[in-house]
Amino acid sequence: MTRSRRMSLIEAITNLTVGYALAVATQILVFPWFGLHPSLGDNLALGGVFTAISLLRGYALRRLFEAIGER
Repeated sequence: MTRSRRMSLIEAITNLTVGYALAVATQILVFPWFGLHPSLGDNLALGGVFTAISLLRGYALRRLFEAIGER
């Protein structure tokens, strides 16, 4: 069964949103264990950076595996 492009977009946006929230929550909980105490704004910015990297990584790997599958 194939998914519609709309559902794929909804999945991607949901994954991005959940990943961002999880990154920020994890930072808020874990950073103090290492003596790091960034502000909420810093945590939000760092979460954005980590989320962008994750998005690029996921895209690159998906394209790589698509290319491998076409051989």
